[in-house]
Amino acid sequence: MKLQSYDALKHSKYRLSLMLFLFLNVAVALFCLLPFTGSDIANQSLPALLVVVFSATLLALLVSMPKKQLPLLNPVAFLLGGLWAWHINYRYQQIFFYDGSFLIISLLSVFFISAIALSDYLPAFCLHIAPPVLTVLLLDDGQHLLMILFTITLPLIGFSLHHLMRRRFDHFTRRLVSQLYEERENFSDLSMLDPLTGLYNRRGLKNRLDAILENHAGSHFVLLLDIDHFKAYNDHYGHAMGDQALARVSAAIRDAVRSRDVVTRYGGEEFLVLMTNVNASIAMKLAERIRQYVVNLDIPHRFNQEVSTHVTISAGIAPIFADDFDQAVANADRALYVAKNQGRNTILAWEDLPTLPQVSHDLA
Repeated sequence: MKLQSYDALKHSKYRLSLMLFLFLNVAVALFCLLPFTGSDIANQSLPALLVVVFSATLLALLVSMPKKQLPLLNPVAFLLGGLWAWHINYRYQQIFFYDGSFLIISLLSVFFISAIALSDYLPAFCLHIAPPVLTVLLLDDGQHLLMILFTITLPLIGFSLHHLMRRRFDHFTRRLVSQLYEERENFSDLSMLDPLTGLYNRRGLKNRLDAILENHAGSHFVLLLDIDHFKAYNDHYGHAMGDQALARVSAAIRDAVRSRDVVTRYGGEEFLVLMTNVNASIAMKLAERIRQYVVNLDIPHRFNQEVSTHVTISAGIAPIFADDFDQAVANADRALYVAKNQGRNTILAWEDLPTLPQVSHDLA
C-alpha cells in the first residue's frame, strides 16, 4: 500500500462518517417530529424540520453523486448543532410542566448523534455539541448544573483521549506505510543487482533495456565477454580467489565504459555490456579498452599479497538490428565462440566472422 492508497482509504472513511452523521440527524429529527401528544401541525418544530430537509438533501447528493467533492464536515456539524439548539429552545418554551428531564434528554440525543458518527473527528464533534450545550446551560439556569456538566465533561474527555490515540495511530500507520514502501523499492533494486559484483543481473538488464529501446533511437551494440580459462583459475586458486577475480573484472569493465552503458553479469564468468547510442568504431574501441583494463589487473593472491594473479577475457560484439536484442546476443555469442577458438584474449566483431549467420535483418 502506498500513502496515496492510505489517504484514499481515509477519504472513504470520512465520506462514510459524513453520510452516517446526516442519516442519524434525519432519523432523530423525524423521531422528534412524531405527534406523541396529538396531531396538531402547529406544534411541529420548524428547526427539526429544517434538520430533516438539510440532512436529507446532502445525503441524497452524496449517494447520487459519489465522485462529487465532499462538503466540509465542520461547518455542517456546526450548522446542524445550531438547528438542534434552536429545536431545544423551541420545545422548552412549549412545555408547561417542566420535570427537569427534558434538557438532559435533549442533550443526550445530540450526544448520541455525535458519539456514533463523529468519534474520530473531535473538532466536528465539539462544533456539533457546542450550540446545544450552551442553550441547555442557559435554559437550565443552574438548577441541574452538576448533572449537565457531568453529561458534557465525561464524553468530551473520552473522545479527546480517543482522538489523541487515533492521531498517534494515524501517524504511526503513515510512517509504517512509508517505510514499507521504501523497503519494497530497496528490495526491488537489490533483486536487479548481482550480489557479488554489484552489476545488473538479467532482470536488471531487461528493465534497463526496455527503457533504452523505447527512449533512444540511436544504434546500440551488444558486447558479450567471458573470462578465459576461469575454471582452471578456480581449480588452481580456489573459489574465494575466483570470486575476487570476478569482482575485480567487474570493476574494470565498469570503469572502462561510459556511464550510460549497461554492464551486466550475464552468467557465471560471462558479462554483457549494452553500449548505447554508439557507432561501430567507437563500440570496438570501448571493447578493446575493456580488454586492456582486464589485462592490466593485478589480482592479489589470497595468501600472499606480494604475488599477483592475472586473467584475460575474450569477447564478441554485435549490433542490435530493429530492436531485436535476442538476435544481437546470439550474434555476439557466435563471435565470442570464434574468438575463444582463435586463441582467447581477443575481441571479434560479428561482421568480421568468416561466414555470417543467416538473419532476417536488412544490413543496409
